[in-house]
Amino acid sequence: MIKITDIHKAYGKVEVLKGIDLTINKGEIVAIVGKSGAGKTTLLQIIGTLLKADRGTIEINNTQLSALREKALAKFRNQNLGFVFQSHQLLPEFTALENVIIPGLIANQSRRVLENKAKEILEFLKLDHRLSHKPKELSGGEQQRIAVARALLNDPDVILADEPSGNLDTQNKEELHQLFFTLREKFNQTFVIVTHDMSLAKLSDRTVTMQDGEIKNLGT
Repeated sequence: MIKITDIHKAYGKVEVLKGIDLTINKGEIVAIVGKSGAGKTTLLQIIGTLLKADRGTIEINNTQLSALREKALAKFRNQNLGFVFQSHQLLPEFTALENVIIPGLIANQSRRVLENKAKEILEFLKLDHRLSHKPKELSGGEQQRIAVARALLNDPDVILADEPSGNLDTQNKEELHQLFFTLREKFNQTFVIVTHDMSLAKLSDRTVTMQDGEIKNLGT
């Protein structure tokens, strides 16, 4: 599903990633943990094609990402990858529904079709009563679920999450954690989650530990 081979990344003389090898299976929920500065987010951004490695390869669904030109890479990202960030990154001037359909609009899909699909996802996430609300009118937990709905819109094979529960209280954190596993059961999606939250890591199928730009433990 995801095959990461000898990934290196440096900023100037600082080596952030020092030859990462990692395979993640279809439908697996993998947590990547480690102290700040271990290279977790950099690795996640490279997997998500948001950042280029200095050398090494990433293969997702038998597609060699380094072989794709920018336009093809952007299309692959839009159609195959969903992103959930700690800060939600919702557009404040748009409603919940409008925020969710953005990936589909980028892909030039029908707005009517997108809105119907988004409503189904938001109903599944128990947010169908919040369609017309803007982010400032939503709780932190609701905003994060809107971000999850946006990540799900294009039926991505892989969800990449960077500290997704970092800004949530205990109840909302637990609900978000459970949501990931519910989504996996319903859609058989693969989740790669960078987190400092060991309660989430322990729930995952596998916990990968990074230290100083290297993988110290692949988990079991």
